[in-house]
Amino acid sequence: MIALDATYSLDPQPTGVGVYSQRLLQGLASSHSDTSFAWCYRSHRYLKSGMLPANCKRRLLLERGPWMWRAPRLFHGLNQRLPGRKRSPTVATFHDLFVLSAEYSTADFRRRFAEQARQAAGYSDLIIAVSHFTASQVEGYLGVPASRVRVIPHGVDGIDPPIGDDQRRPVILHLGAIQKRKNLVRLVEAFAQVGGEWELHLAGGLGYGADEVMAAIERSPCRARIRTPGYLSPSQLEAAYREASVFAFPSLDEGFGIPVLEAMAHGLPVIAANRSALPEAAGGAAWLIDPEDTEAWGAALKELCADAELRRMWRERGLARVADCGWSHAVDATWRVYQELVGS
Repeated sequence: MIALDATYSLDPQPTGVGVYSQRLLQGLASSHSDTSFAWCYRSHRYLKSGMLPANCKRRLLLERGPWMWRAPRLFHGLNQRLPGRKRSPTVATFHDLFVLSAEYSTADFRRRFAEQARQAAGYSDLIIAVSHFTASQVEGYLGVPASRVRVIPHGVDGIDPPIGDDQRRPVILHLGAIQKRKNLVRLVEAFAQVGGEWELHLAGGLGYGADEVMAAIERSPCRARIRTPGYLSPSQLEAAYREASVFAFPSLDEGFGIPVLEAMAHGLPVIAANRSALPEAAGGAAWLIDPEDTEAWGAALKELCADAELRRMWRERGLARVADCGWSHAVDATWRVYQELVGS
């Protein structure tokens, strides 16, 4: 039996970790129907878990979970967090370590997260990092030798053929929590260089430092053209991707950057920051800019919004990039990590 922490798959408003958990759990169960799985949940999500695949024989409470009957053959923590005891070979996925690199969250959150990350790094026999950038942070901040780290990038869902530029609206879209780490104050300031009917849509819930972002929006000379629709449901998100004409992602720190791949898969030209894991996620198919250079961001946005041929070029590069980035690659690579640790 292979046990996995399925807690984050039930997040009512899933972000990157939630999407990763859902796709990995579903993919593993589907691809390995002859394997018995146990999906484990922390107490606040346990009663909300629904139907399980036929080969998921058990639904376990994670605090007691894998150790209630017999130890599983392998346990996989899907978000750099593991139970307090270890009786099985263990894998942990690390998505990012921004809480150790800068003050992008409250001090209490950083303290708790750092403790969990250090414990997970110490308990894990092998670690999956979602990018080479995250792998370097796991090695540097947590002292994990490179020999214990395997890099498996996130994926993207298959998308119907994207609509053309002529069917879209003059909208620059950003997806992600409205928070300090996403660098949205600079994006709002850069947007002031974009004229005409163009709008800036900042889609996502409120996070750490949201007040500063909202204040920047209120004082912007383009306030009437900036929208904050909040967290988007899957259907709303699909509509937003199909409506927009440009995708902007100036984040200061990302462990991977799933929205970059999602935007490309929907046929959007992407402008992204040139640091952390974003160059890896973009794979040469996004216009990369220093996230701290507001003037450069403004000039790039202005040029891209004014030039349909330039948008077409970046759109085609993005579609070529995501053609081979399906979640099945992450599922298969994860299964090979399991085999490496416990055999076939």
